[in-house]
Amino acid sequence: MIEYLIGVDGGGTGTRVRLARADGSELAQGQGGPSGLSLGIAQAWKSVADAIAAAFNAAGIAQPARASIAIGLGLAGVHNPLWAEQFVAADPGFGALRLDNDGYTTLIGAHGGKAGSIVAIGTGSVGQAILADGSRREVGGWGFPTGDEAGGGWMGLRAIAHIEKVIDGRAPHSAFAQAVIDACGGERNAIQVWIGGATQTVFASLAPLVVAHAESNDTARAILADAGREVALMAHALDAAGQLPLALCGGLGAPLRAYLPPDLLARSVAPLGDSASGALRMIELHVRGH
Repeated sequence: MIEYLIGVDGGGTGTRVRLARADGSELAQGQGGPSGLSLGIAQAWKSVADAIAAAFNAAGIAQPARASIAIGLGLAGVHNPLWAEQFVAADPGFGALRLDNDGYTTLIGAHGGKAGSIVAIGTGSVGQAILADGSRREVGGWGFPTGDEAGGGWMGLRAIAHIEKVIDGRAPHSAFAQAVIDACGGERNAIQVWIGGATQTVFASLAPLVVAHAESNDTARAILADAGREVALMAHALDAAGQLPLALCGGLGAPLRAYLPPDLLARSVAPLGDSASGALRMIELHVRGH
């Protein structure tokens, strides 16, 4: 018998969960480390377990047997069917499980399951829509490093490319360049070691520096301007007629609003909920047989 519902939002930077009773009434939230599937199946399940434990702890409830918990997960990396299959196969025994990509759960959370579109920009990026006829559409989300335009990893790659030129003398030095250089080891050899071990999550750690220096540095501002154009391309591909409400979601959604074309900004709305709330709604509907 299902006693608790859990909605999980997992990406390359962290994992967030919402805990609710079987009737859908929310109890608490919890957080854990990254659970994007590109980082490994074992890592993903560990981060999910840590976040669930934190949520039960926050609710002041002893964690029950997993068989009494239904879990809905929106995870980065689900587009890779092999990873998704391996993740589900490693299910530690939940009473019910529903898995989809984090873009879809973000979409459900943003518009309450109704028609609308989102562009989610965090460590990576993806655009998704529920059309008026109930069908789904998706653009982007191809993954790092070939896709995920406008996401944190994409921004970090551009920041690294810039400081390589600065260190060589191919581009002028600046406070922005120095901040990135310091974050990556401070000098050429250390930076090369940093690059050699960098994942998408590590590259994305540089995105806050891009945002912080955008007002004072042309290169940082240009990165965000390019990101804004990429978001606009995704939004247009999802809904060329511009009839659906658009929500910018993810940690980098708010900073990029200033770089959107005016017409896109005019139809953008604040999301009703986040990816974890969308995942919670997804598993609640699943348990109820919808």
